[in-house]
Amino acid sequence: MATSTLSHQTSRPFPTACASSSPPSTAVSLRRHLPPPPKPRKLSLSVKNSNRFKWVIQSSLAEQSPPKTFDIQELVRFLYDDLTHLFDDQGIDKTAYDERVFFRDPITKHDTLSGYLFNIALLKTIFNPQFQLHWVKPTGPYEITTRWTMVMKFALLPWKPELIFTGTSVMGINPENGKFCTHVDFWDSIQKNDYFSFEGLLDVIRQLRIYKTPELETPKYQVLKRTANYEVRQYEPFIVVETNGDKLSGSTGFNDVAGYIFGKNSTMQKIPMTTPVFTQSNDADLSKVSIQIVLPSDKETESLPSPNQETVRLRKNEGGIAAVMKFSGKPTEDVVCEKEKILRSNIIKDGLKPQIGCLLARYNDPGRTWTFTMVCYETCLIMSVDF
Repeated sequence: MATSTLSHQTSRPFPTACASSSPPSTAVSLRRHLPPPPKPRKLSLSVKNSNRFKWVIQSSLAEQSPPKTFDIQELVRFLYDDLTHLFDDQGIDKTAYDERVFFRDPITKHDTLSGYLFNIALLKTIFNPQFQLHWVKPTGPYEITTRWTMVMKFALLPWKPELIFTGTSVMGINPENGKFCTHVDFWDSIQKNDYFSFEGLLDVIRQLRIYKTPELETPKYQVLKRTANYEVRQYEPFIVVETNGDKLSGSTGFNDVAGYIFGKNSTMQKIPMTTPVFTQSNDADLSKVSIQIVLPSDKETESLPSPNQETVRLRKNEGGIAAVMKFSGKPTEDVVCEKEKILRSNIIKDGLKPQIGCLLARYNDPGRTWTFTMVCYETCLIMSVDF
């Protein structure tokens, strides 16, 4: 695997007092939420109104130490524990937040603790979110940044679409009492994170579309980062039965691997069907291809029956980091190769280093005339040190 860096969407040009530094394209006016810092420090903020706000620092705190009213590392440890309860019955510890805590994401804004807690309760009721905290780190004397993934199912729609958001939260600390007084979210999937972001609203609406994949077991993974063009996933290990194929979009060899799970093996054992069907190429020309069916996760290589055909083999895929691009329609060879080029170009542009080759994952029989597919670079990049 090659190493890479997944940049998060926050820049840190200066330390802040109960304020959040933000991307060049995004900032927030928090003047009324900033308590005066202890004397003799002087902090003057001015806000320029435009389609994006910009912080202007007139007196830097860069060479000054934060007051001794709190231990920032202790707050980091606190968030590692507390945020795991964000959407469970225990909930977060509200005593760690100012009564006038300011919350903002691209489509939501609150400026009181009650509003902040109401927003959490609303998400919990409608979406039943699954929240995964990746890391927490101090990014200024009065600032802590977290990276997270949130997966939600919109239960009010009959098809219960799954919405995925990844990003960072920049949390400002009140230097007088050590409580969190700002919480500003930045989504990886959009460029304009300032409130109110129509790009953010459109991102939500797009994820409400109707599409279904078969209700079958599939390799387990976690989305680490979701951009507008692709996802970065962490796959768990899985076992495949495979044989030689002819091309990425082809179905040559499918009957042989399907025959294995239907009982054409040393013990005539029938194995439950899973999804997707993979075709994989490990060369730059995408010419050397294998076709694969994923086996159930409760199976071990040693306990599986041997294939009857010499050309069919079992193999354990160790999983790892993959960049994934979803697309729909009939996956002709030209379409697959074009999607591969687009995905490779996008991740290289973002500073990631893909490996040679790719996988095409098909969620229906390869002989069908239409399919829901994705191009998936198996372990094409290494998790960033930021994760």
